[in-house]
Amino acid sequence: MKNSFPSALAMGALLASLALPGCVASKKYDDLRARQSATEQAKTEAERQNRQNVAELKKAGDELTRLRLQNRRLTDDSTETGRNLARTRQLYEQLTDSYDRLLKNSDRTLANKTTDYNKVAQDLARREAELGELDQSLKKSRADIDRLNQDLTAREAKLGELQKALAEKDRAVDALKASVSNALRGFKGTELQVEMRNGKVYVSLSEQLLFKTGSTKVDPKGQDALRQLATVLQQQPDVNVVVEGHTDNVPFSRAVGAMTDNWDLSVLRATEIARLLTTGGVAPERVTASGRSQYVPVAPNSSPESKALNRRTEIILTPKLNELFKILDSNSAGK
Repeated sequence: MKNSFPSALAMGALLASLALPGCVASKKYDDLRARQSATEQAKTEAERQNRQNVAELKKAGDELTRLRLQNRRLTDDSTETGRNLARTRQLYEQLTDSYDRLLKNSDRTLANKTTDYNKVAQDLARREAELGELDQSLKKSRADIDRLNQDLTAREAKLGELQKALAEKDRAVDALKASVSNALRGFKGTELQVEMRNGKVYVSLSEQLLFKTGSTKVDPKGQDALRQLATVLQQQPDVNVVVEGHTDNVPFSRAVGAMTDNWDLSVLRATEIARLLTTGGVAPERVTASGRSQYVPVAPNSSPESKALNRRTEIILTPKLNELFKILDSNSAGK
C-alpha cells in the first residue's frame, strides 16, 4: 500500500510526456526523470528512514518491554522491599522495645549491682579492719609468746638450779641420816629410831631411854645418846634442830612443881634435851624446843604398849635450805 502511490505518479507523468510534442516533451521528460529520481531517492531515503524508524521503534519497544520487566521487577522488589522494610521496622520497634527494657533492667541491675558493690565494699572494709585488728593481736600474741618463751627459758634454768639444789639437799639428808644412824647404832631399836620423812631426818627417842615416868631429867644413858648426836651435829653446821616432846593421853593426877598437864611435861622435856644438845656443842641458834603434848600420837592410846610408843621425844633434823630459798625468792621476784 505504501509503495503503489509513487509508481502511479510516475506512470501518469510518462503518459503525459508521450502526448507532448518535441523538446517540450523532452524537457518535461527530463524533469519527470529528475523528479522520479528524486522521488526514488526520497522513497529510498523514506524507506531507509522507515527502516531506521522501525528499527528504532523495535528498539524502543524492546527497551519498553525491558523497562516494563524492570519496572515489574522493581515493583516486585519494591513490594518485597516494602514488606522487608515493614518487617525491618517491626523488628526495629521490637529491638527498640527490647533495648528500652534491657536499658531499664540494666539500670535496675546496675543499681542493684552498685548496692551490692557498696555492701561488698563495706564488708571488705570491715574485714580489712578486722584483719588489721587480728594482725595487731597476732603481733601482740607473738610478742607475748616471745616473752613467755624467754620467761619459760629462765624458769627452766631456775628449775634446773632448783632441782640441783634439791638433789644436793637430798644427798645432804641421806648423808645426815647415815651419820646419825652410824653414831647411834649402839642403841636398841625400840629405844631409838632414825628415819627420813618429808626430806627430814627424824630421831625418835623413847621415854624409856630418856626419862623416868613424869620426870624431866634425862637418864645417863639418854645423855650419852644425846652427846653422840651432838657430836654428829657439830659436823653439820647447815642443819637446823627441832626438839618436839610428846606424851600419851593419861592426865596428871596432881600437879608436880610447875607442871600442871601434859603440855608442860612435853615442853619441859623438849627444853631439857635442847639444853643438853647445846651443852654438847650445838649452836643454840640452830635449836628449837617445842611441846606437842598428847595431840600427835603415833599409835592409839588404847593399850600400855601403844601409850609407851606415844611417850617419846622427836629430834627433827632439817638441812638449811638457803640455796633453795634464794632460788625461790628469785623466781618470786621475777614474776
